[in-house]
Amino acid sequence: MTDKTLASPDTGTRPPGTTRPARRRRFNRREAVAGYLFISPWIVGFLVFTAGPMIYSLVISFSHYNLATNVVRPAGTSNYQALLENPRVASSLGNTLFYALLAVPLEIAFALLLAGLLNRVGRGSGFFRTVYYLPKMTPTVATASIFLLLLNGNTGAINDGLRLIGISGPQWLVDPDWVKPSIVLMALWGVSGTMVIFLAALKNVPRELYEVASLDGAGPVRRFFSITLPMISGAMFFNVIILTIAAFQVFDQAYLLFWRDQSNPAPEASLFYAVYLFQEAFRQFNFGFAAAMAWLLFVILMVLTFIQVRIGNRFVYYEGGR
Repeated sequence: MTDKTLASPDTGTRPPGTTRPARRRRFNRREAVAGYLFISPWIVGFLVFTAGPMIYSLVISFSHYNLATNVVRPAGTSNYQALLENPRVASSLGNTLFYALLAVPLEIAFALLLAGLLNRVGRGSGFFRTVYYLPKMTPTVATASIFLLLLNGNTGAINDGLRLIGISGPQWLVDPDWVKPSIVLMALWGVSGTMVIFLAALKNVPRELYEVASLDGAGPVRRFFSITLPMISGAMFFNVIILTIAAFQVFDQAYLLFWRDQSNPAPEASLFYAVYLFQEAFRQFNFGFAAAMAWLLFVILMVLTFIQVRIGNRFVYYEGGR
């Protein structure tokens, strides 16, 4: 029987397994329309609040735009040339890079440690998960106020604790060498979001693998590096990328600890890229230069993410294969 016979209207029926192309196309079209209607709020929000401002910022990055005078003058590429000539851009990028190299590994290690401890808790694990996550819910302003007291070089609780064991604590908020570590300590306070992701990954590691490894004589360290790390490598990969992006955009901690009070000069070691961008945009009202700074940061993050993806995919274990 040929295909022409199967499609003949004289038969009136179709063999099992065949489909009606026209009806399927109409069904697929209705499914597509319904899907777009469901996601239309997100599409509108993305176009209005994300894509639109991004395009506008790209346009004004090629102009001299002063919000105070509302004067816009074409600038060509002078704003981008000024990025290369401005020493504070280079120093703020250096401070941000140093912070990222210090903060990201510490946040990964601390979050993984907390997740490992929670993974071992049996009864009452929900209570401990809630307690460990509460710092993430604390407003940043309140957290900064607490750390201003904790990190005070003379009367702070951290230095008081160090004195009890015979260690003279540093001037956390004054000494340029300790400014960035103090901000890292504040960042570690809110590491519980990363911890939750690691905890979910640890819960999905098959217990049978640990049992077999124990029978083969593998100790805790060997089981961690041979089983735990490979099995949670996907979560590790995700957290490293997200934390790297967040580290290059660090603003709240540095601004609240050092730059909120303009009457006291802040150490240059606390001048991060996002803080300097904020100063140029909302204190100097130099929006063209600030927009160019924002796009430079966007390019840097795109390049770093691309490198991380290319390198990280070699070490990530995918259970279903690639």
